[in-house]
Amino acid sequence: MVRATPVPNPADFADELDLLRRTPPQRLVADPAEVRGIPAPVVRRITDDPAAAAGRLADTMQSYWDLAFAEHWPRIRTLLEADVLWRANRLAIGGARALFDDLHESVTWQGDRLFAAGAGDFTGPVSGEGLLLVPSTMCWPDVRKMIGPYQSTIMYPVRGIATLWESGRPPVPAAIDALLGRTRAAMLVALAEPTSTTVLARRLAITPGGVSQHLSVLLGSGLVVRSRVGRSVLYRRTRSGDLLIASAG
Repeated sequence: MVRATPVPNPADFADELDLLRRTPPQRLVADPAEVRGIPAPVVRRITDDPAAAAGRLADTMQSYWDLAFAEHWPRIRTLLEADVLWRANRLAIGGARALFDDLHESVTWQGDRLFAAGAGDFTGPVSGEGLLLVPSTMCWPDVRKMIGPYQSTIMYPVRGIATLWESGRPPVPAAIDALLGRTRAAMLVALAEPTSTTVLARRLAITPGGVSQHLSVLLGSGLVVRSRVGRSVLYRRTRSGDLLIASAG
């Protein structure tokens, strides 16, 4: 049996858990045998009732999610989706070379080959499923790689990871403040990277409705643009917005 790791779904954690609960029993029995260090009683408990084991694993992951991630997920998801948007634009404009040019210092595109330096040593063609790129907030500062029998995957530090825990209003040039007003100026500065209304509202301490009203003005002025990524709508400064901030700075 050829095993496959499910493609990550950044939109809905509940769907991920449902997929875990529906893991085929034969896989739940086979996989622990390939992992070193699992106590024999644990393996027997999984083998005796694979469906119950899948349920326990899913319930435990749900509890961990609720305690450690749920509160922060909107901010993390926005950063991940912004990276996906950035990569798509790079690929559309400059092809594979541009896509990998700023992915990570250890990943380079040379001719028709991709090189990802690291401790492992593997050379070969990518499978018919293609190469999966996974931005992550958990693997900095390195990349992590996966090869067959799984889909070939490179997990890399998400772009803008240093901004993940920024809070409060960003510093705003006085000239931009006077021109746009305090809130719109702060919003324009914050939109150096693609951001959702939810994250903007939390960072600037205003209501989502207030964010939408200010964004409408900035959109109409040509200072920001919006793009849809999955289920989210992200906003980012346009070239005109960048020039306005740069000239005031």
